[in-house]
Amino acid sequence: MLLWFGRFAASAALAIVVLAGAARAQELVAPDVLVKDVTLEVVDVLLKDKEIRAGDRAKVIALIEAKVIPHFNFTAMVASAVGKNWVKASPEQKTKLTDEFRTLLVRTYSSAISAYRDQKFDFRPLRAKPTDTDVTVNVRIIELGGGRQPITLDYDMEKRPNGWKVWDVRINGISLVANYRTEFDNQVREAGIEGLIKALQTKNKSLELKPAAAADKK
Repeated sequence: MLLWFGRFAASAALAIVVLAGAARAQELVAPDVLVKDVTLEVVDVLLKDKEIRAGDRAKVIALIEAKVIPHFNFTAMVASAVGKNWVKASPEQKTKLTDEFRTLLVRTYSSAISAYRDQKFDFRPLRAKPTDTDVTVNVRIIELGGGRQPITLDYDMEKRPNGWKVWDVRINGISLVANYRTEFDNQVREAGIEGLIKALQTKNKSLELKPAAAADKK
């Protein structure tokens, strides 16, 4: 059975929140500026939209589709997650894997986003040269009044013709892609590429039926 990174769901949901926001046409925004600007925009939506806070799953998914997807390179993410087995996949299988992986992330974190509450975001200075095309943007999420250690988010981003895209997220130093790679490798070893695709499809169907959490419920 695949481990679906469940214990990191809430943190990963906030990771998605940080990178959410509509792409800015005709403007290549610096990666750290993009992260900060769109974070404030989307958090504002999460806090003010009563339907989202009441657990409207469809509206949360629509928010992710509209605001999050443009900032992630899902093909690069799934290729890295599948690892050495990626070259064994046919073009059709690669398309299916990418689509299912994208759906998996959207559905896994949609309910967690619904449960978002006030957190403080600490955007760290970007340590990169103007000519760099592969950078890491660092963010810390501070729980207010909880006495917990800050959650660290590291976004590995690459410069593409249509803007900066995320190809991995590390939560408290643990790579999202690397965690999936171990599980995907085991699945391919047991049932091949088609087995991995079927496992992703099965998981996505189960997540589709899972109700979203209501943020306003204590």
